[in-house]
Amino acid sequence: MRLIVRLPICLICLLCASGSRADDLSAVFAQCAACHGADGIAKSADVPHLAGQHELYLFNQIKAFKTGRRAHKEMRYMSRQMSEAEMRDIARHYATMPSR
Repeated sequence: MRLIVRLPICLICLLCASGSRADDLSAVFAQCAACHGADGIAKSADVPHLAGQHELYLFNQIKAFKTGRRAHKEMRYMSRQMSEAEMRDIARHYATMPSR
């Protein structure tokens, strides 16, 4: 199969995979909203706002919770099964939200 034929097939597979991942992440975003707010703005003073934070910062923090480099029981639990792609998608989601 030539590259020209394979490229559209690969793009279709990527689009399908990203769509299903977005559906899977809706449950994660609902869990995040419990503490960080549906709009990324936390209601509690001891919970950080996520909306408008830098994407790389958010990604690195999720990764640090997952590896245990940053200690937080609930965040360690939330991040334990996340893939790197999911962590990046979550970070991108909150980074694109408007901050207050």
